[in-house]
Amino acid sequence: MAATRPITQEDIWLMQRVGPPVVSPDRRWLVSSVLVPSYDTAQDVADLWLIAADGSVAPRALTEGPGVKFGPAWSPDGARLAFVMKGPGDSAAQLYVLALSGGAPRRLTEWPSGVRLPRWRPDGQALLFEAAEAPVAPPSKSPARIYDAMPVRFWNKWLDGLRPHPFVLELREGAAPRDLLSGTAFAASPGFRGLFRTTERDTIESLQAQWTPDGDAIVFAAQANADQMMHSEVWTGLYRLGLAGGEPERLTPQGESYAQPQFSPTGDALYALRRRWGTDYVGNRLARLSWPDAAPTILTGQWDRIIDGFAVSPDGRTILLDAADDGLQRVFQLSVSGGMPQPVATPERGAYRTLLPVEGGLVAIHESAIQPPEIVRLGSPPVPLTRFNADILADVDAPEPIHFRFTASNGKRIHNVLFRPAGFDPAKKYPVITLIHGGPASMSTDAFTYTAFWFHPHLLASAGYVVVMTNYTGSIGFGEEFAAAVERDVLRGPAQEILEAIEEAGRQFDFIDLTRQAAVGGSYGGYFVNWLNGHTRQFKCLVCHVGPFNNESQYGTNDGGLERERRMGGPIWEGGGQWMDQSPMRYVQHFATPMLVSHGERDFRVPLNEGLANFKLLQRKGIPSRLIVFPDEGHMIGNGENARLYWSEVKAWLARFL
Repeated sequence: MAATRPITQEDIWLMQRVGPPVVSPDRRWLVSSVLVPSYDTAQDVADLWLIAADGSVAPRALTEGPGVKFGPAWSPDGARLAFVMKGPGDSAAQLYVLALSGGAPRRLTEWPSGVRLPRWRPDGQALLFEAAEAPVAPPSKSPARIYDAMPVRFWNKWLDGLRPHPFVLELREGAAPRDLLSGTAFAASPGFRGLFRTTERDTIESLQAQWTPDGDAIVFAAQANADQMMHSEVWTGLYRLGLAGGEPERLTPQGESYAQPQFSPTGDALYALRRRWGTDYVGNRLARLSWPDAAPTILTGQWDRIIDGFAVSPDGRTILLDAADDGLQRVFQLSVSGGMPQPVATPERGAYRTLLPVEGGLVAIHESAIQPPEIVRLGSPPVPLTRFNADILADVDAPEPIHFRFTASNGKRIHNVLFRPAGFDPAKKYPVITLIHGGPASMSTDAFTYTAFWFHPHLLASAGYVVVMTNYTGSIGFGEEFAAAVERDVLRGPAQEILEAIEEAGRQFDFIDLTRQAAVGGSYGGYFVNWLNGHTRQFKCLVCHVGPFNNESQYGTNDGGLERERRMGGPIWEGGGQWMDQSPMRYVQHFATPMLVSHGERDFRVPLNEGLANFKLLQRKGIPSRLIVFPDEGHMIGNGENARLYWSEVKAWLARFL
């Protein structure tokens, strides 16, 4: 079928979402959780799918029925799967085991706050999982929250007194889960917390716990000084904890942060990603700990790219990495002795993530701006192993993005990606939207997004616009120095690069009408949108989602810590650095461009008051403006009906002025 229509918001939201695959012990099979979303999240369904690593047979569902099943883990003998599901009758997600020979899944837990991240012991006789410690009845019936130190909230949730703990469940009749951190001074410390991970719908605090190769202990990652976030840098260490319990043993140096621990299949090494404050701004390094008793050795010390994920080859001799690099998401390989990673695969279009060695080769997640993540086997050409969204995309017209570069007035080479509308006619003139990515430690590239937070470029283009995305100073994938420079110039210089990119696009592509421009951004991208309103009048309209407006109030009420003072040039009370000079609110006298402002009421990264203050002063100045507040959203829009309404509002706002 010929591509005949633009992509729609409904297309994007209702596409099936393929989770990270896990490989079987014999490396011939994969299992992935595949979500079938609904506009009513209570109706979402996710099942586990079995996928042949060589593509020899079609994928098949292993589970069926209501509920969201996720977090699959293969048993060592490959005969069973552990996974997590909130099924009918479950108050929270619980641990289940499914025999691949057939039969219904068997529920193993009834933990009140739910469980996650199951891991089989190497002998297959026990499961490790994570859950919040058992709650203690509050002394008062008041809903008041009481704190003695930061942090008090994160991303979109208030933090309570509970922390993630590792539990072990022996797979024998009558066995109960054992909390390995119960009664320890480490767990009782006010600085103890897990690592936070956010999605459009939730905030997860995890210890990333793993079994040691002999199954006699676990290794986990945790913060030990989280309560000092307003006085010193918070760091994350790796710890070893025996099955008998007791105090955990720290394996990594104090003051350095380690995450994503992973043992080599040969059991002779533990790998993790390390970040050191003061020398690594956003970059990380791959560390190797010879198991069981050596100090960390850094393998990628000279490589200044952010490693998103890694995997160790079955023979333990090679490490595979995926990382942002020069506007693309590439695959690299590295010897376990270290050195400079070498490229293995660069997608012709889109991005590779989540690498896995399988029998005879490699599989990965592949995505592009028009294709949501699917599983492929790397090769020349790559072989798709899943095509869950092929029917939706069959008749969608989405012209391939154009990558272009230019030298900015500051001498830096700036990478950009340009998207054209469906039905593109090079003889026509199109309005242009600059779509500014958040972060700033992120990268505009040819990749997919489901949420309104990042704004889908093909969806914006579908309304008849050319969309330009610029990797301004602060973006990742272009070296540590390029990314870190935003710390010394948070808005002014990078904003100038964005403006020059629009002009350069107009010079290179004569189908762009520079008399009709708009700027759209969320989070740090919204920060830029607010800054641009006070420094240029070239835009017909602006769209700002959860954008910082006033440096002082945003820092005073958000969920962050000391790192913001480093970015702004010193403590807030000193009044120097960039606190005043590069705060959008200080330039309201120059605001003149109509703006659509949107915010989630549960956003604790950029709290709601930033959007309210922005809208209030736009109204004070008599500038056409519109405010949308989502009471049930945080920093991202994760509700389908909210996303549908938001796109209709953005589309109407752009059409009104362009």
